Amino acid sequence: MNTDPVIRTEDLTKVYRTEEVETHALSGINLSVTRGEYVAIMGPSGCGKTTLMSILGLLDTPSGGQYDLAGKPVANLDAGERARFRNLNIGFVFQSFNLIGDLNVYENVELPLVYRGGVSRSERQSKVGAALENVGMSHRMRHYPAQLSGGQQQRVAAARALVGDPAILLADEPTGNLDSVNGEMVMELLAALNARGATIVMVTHDPGYAAHANRIVRLFDGQIVSENEAPAGIEPRAGKAAAR
Repeated sequence: MNTDPVIRTEDLTKVYRTEEVETHALSGINLSVTRGEYVAIMGPSGCGKTTLMSILGLLDTPSGGQYDLAGKPVANLDAGERARFRNLNIGFVFQSFNLIGDLNVYENVELPLVYRGGVSRSERQSKVGAALENVGMSHRMRHYPAQLSGGQQQRVAAARALVGDPAILLADEPTGNLDSVNGEMVMELLAALNARGATIVMVTHDPGYAAHANRIVRLFDGQIVSENEAPAGIEPRAGKAAAR
């Protein structure tokens, strides 16, 4: 088994400065995530979770420290290099789904491969079909986002995140806009994807959802204050959804 970290940060910092205020959003973050691991990040509002996820997803740059993604230092890549590396190595699942309304399910999932370039039409068809099969949405590939429930849209978003075989899947409050039933469905989906080998880092406020993870990292005031295996005493929020 490959135990080399997919994500490794060392003394990662992020400082926001204005003329009057200096805000330390992250202070000395040391985090390692190995291939196939499922990590939940928790903490109160304003603790730095979103900032950390933005940096891990190459949507923002750190003020200091080291960040290696899939074995490559990425903190100092220029904008073009970051975009290319992000497309190849990171899949995103957002709470707002971020599907394009005038593209159908198939076209939404295909989009990362189109942006990547160099992927033949037949290969795109094969990868999109496999990704939709993986999340149980093959039967809806010609539907549009407005024709889907929230839970179905999030499943499509997960397929889009996975279609390019990324090194890591970043899920930022993936149940935030869903009711409890659809939220449970999405959490069961993420657990199933992890069981098949997907590496997942998820931000959540819900201890029951976090219990699906192998490890829970807690942030407070921009620092990691604890890092533990998911406690056995918390029952994961799932179970009924699969039968619905």
